[in-house]
Amino acid sequence: MVRSEQERGRPRPRDYQTNSRPRNSRSRHSGETLFAPVSAVLIRKPRGDDAAAFLAAVRRSRSLHRGWVAPPATLKAYRVYLKRIHSGQDHCGFLIIRSATKALVGVININNIVLGPFRSAFLGYYAFSDYRGQGLMREGMRHVLRYAFKKLKLHRVEANIQPQNHRSLALVESCGFVREGYSRRYLKIDGRWRDHERWALLAEDFRRRKSD
Repeated sequence: MVRSEQERGRPRPRDYQTNSRPRNSRSRHSGETLFAPVSAVLIRKPRGDDAAAFLAAVRRSRSLHRGWVAPPATLKAYRVYLKRIHSGQDHCGFLIIRSATKALVGVININNIVLGPFRSAFLGYYAFSDYRGQGLMREGMRHVLRYAFKKLKLHRVEANIQPQNHRSLALVESCGFVREGYSRRYLKIDGRWRDHERWALLAEDFRRRKSD
């Protein structure tokens, strides 16, 4: 993806956890109160001390990820990833963590964030092999979308997915995304240019689903 122009004045994304019973959780950064529902997963930004568990999960998931996504697989690459999501204002990354065990379920990134009249971003995500097909990424996705639309005030979130990646297509469709188009040779993965379907969710669609 082409890196989007950064916008000034947007508040930096904070860790956002949603694993506890409904109660007030006051952010130490701003004093803002977040209301956290009961959840099987929580989301938070990756840290340096997550490296060992993250890289081990990536190693276990090589066969699952091959041809679909290329997550950081070395300590150097992981540190570059941390720097990107912590130092800039146009990327935000979350670990999806199982509430009961604190195990890493997967990753969802909000990339190329542009505000102003555009107020849009792209999603990138992947599950780790131990937790695929259990519905935990769908729950994590809903938390990240809530963050994108309510905290970042985005209007549109887009996901580009290879047509053969049926699990990924089912995930975004279950979260309300709508298929908008088809992009030929959109992204180079594992040395090959690959076609992608373009799916998007608007803020008003997200609010409508919550009210249904």
